[in-house]
Amino acid sequence: MSSDTPDAAPVGGSLADRVSKPDAPAEVASEDGARDGAGDKLGGSELQEPDYTVEVKLSDLQADPNNPLFSIQTFDNLGLDERILKGLSSMNFRKPSKVQERALPLLMSNPPKNLVGQSQSGTGKTAAFVLNVLSRLDLTTEQSQITPQALILAPTRELARQIVGVIQVMGQFLDGLVIGTAVPTETSIRPARMDCSVVVGTPGTVQDMIKKRIMNPTQLKVLVLDEADNMLDQQGLGDQCIRVKAMLPRTIQVVLFSATFPTHVHTYAGKFAPSANEITLKHDELTVEGIKQLYMDCNNEEEKYASLIQLYGLLTVGSSIIFVKTRASASQIESRMTAQGHTVASLTGGIEGSQRDSIIDRFRSGEAKVLITTNVLARGIDVSTVSLVINYDIPAAFENNRNTGEPDYQTYLHRIGRTGRFGRIGVAISFVGSRQEWEMLRMIQTHFQCTIDRIDTGDWDEVEELIKKTIKNSRAQAKFNQ
Repeated sequence: MSSDTPDAAPVGGSLADRVSKPDAPAEVASEDGARDGAGDKLGGSELQEPDYTVEVKLSDLQADPNNPLFSIQTFDNLGLDERILKGLSSMNFRKPSKVQERALPLLMSNPPKNLVGQSQSGTGKTAAFVLNVLSRLDLTTEQSQITPQALILAPTRELARQIVGVIQVMGQFLDGLVIGTAVPTETSIRPARMDCSVVVGTPGTVQDMIKKRIMNPTQLKVLVLDEADNMLDQQGLGDQCIRVKAMLPRTIQVVLFSATFPTHVHTYAGKFAPSANEITLKHDELTVEGIKQLYMDCNNEEEKYASLIQLYGLLTVGSSIIFVKTRASASQIESRMTAQGHTVASLTGGIEGSQRDSIIDRFRSGEAKVLITTNVLARGIDVSTVSLVINYDIPAAFENNRNTGEPDYQTYLHRIGRTGRFGRIGVAISFVGSRQEWEMLRMIQTHFQCTIDRIDTGDWDEVEELIKKTIKNSRAQAKFNQ
């Protein structure tokens, strides 16, 4: 986009300098270095404790907030199996996070109650629902060890595999724990029977396995939907989740967790998980504060690519994710960059399962430092080394497969959250290549009440210095807070 665009910000200025950004909340790191999401082996980031209040809404008006288990201060208060406590200790979880203090007593009460939980990434959601799942398993007989008792659904195979990793670490001392992964495969060959105590998978594959009697759902006690707003809002996934739930016992405990819950999805979640307890953050606390947001003016798609090449040296300082709107764009950019001698990887929904696993594993290990992807990796994926996110295309909202002209606010929020857990400092750069993208970025700034600063690409040495300084400062603060 040219510099004579109406209302363009001055060089080095903000997108809308009349909109001020409130002071970012102080970052409060876990004293014990606990890790949520992916563990150490998968390069997960440390659990963060932003300064906020967890609100609790009880479905039972007779519930007693003075009950000792209304909130817990230690995991010992839950009466957990010693082997689970040992698993928690191996993950450096010494005490519950603020969300876990309130969520765990509600999750683990008996008789089981449904729960709808909204909490920022990196605050312990994954560990909370995994802890509940493990505590409800009966592994006393050989038959119980191979009969599914808990089902966790995720929107992508990458997130499903990450959750499996958390269960493996937390449940490593539980004799007889068998975990099954139900995700799409590149072959039609499936096991004759899903022999495991916990199943983690994607809705379509799980639905298919139940239909074909590969998976027996009759003994399931817990159903968890991770990234629930995305699962229930997308037409395909939402329909599949409904069909899966209809195949499960009516007495099953339903647990929904997400970092965001738009109003219309929250209303539907109440029907999917009836009479549920709720833990929530106020909407105005779900912001992008603490993430340094920048944008670059580009006249066209070719200038976007040229800017990406100029930034390549910065992309490899740590690890970086480049978000594009289509699989074709990802493939094209990867091909062009590779031909120019740059080392990049591309991961989209069009790539076969085992190859996708290999790509994300290379990215986690640091073997591949630059990853080009679509929104398949916008949610839930935790890789602590990611220091920079590029919005090559501004995420647009669609309704009935038509572009509404507005941005997809939740996708933007989740995308830039891949630079680090919420409450930490990260760097996100958006490329603006058309008037529509310009307007969408203005809307994003207004929606989140934040400042998005323009980068002057007239001096690339200055651009490099600015971004390196920001990344260095974020790392220094993270190290200081540990």
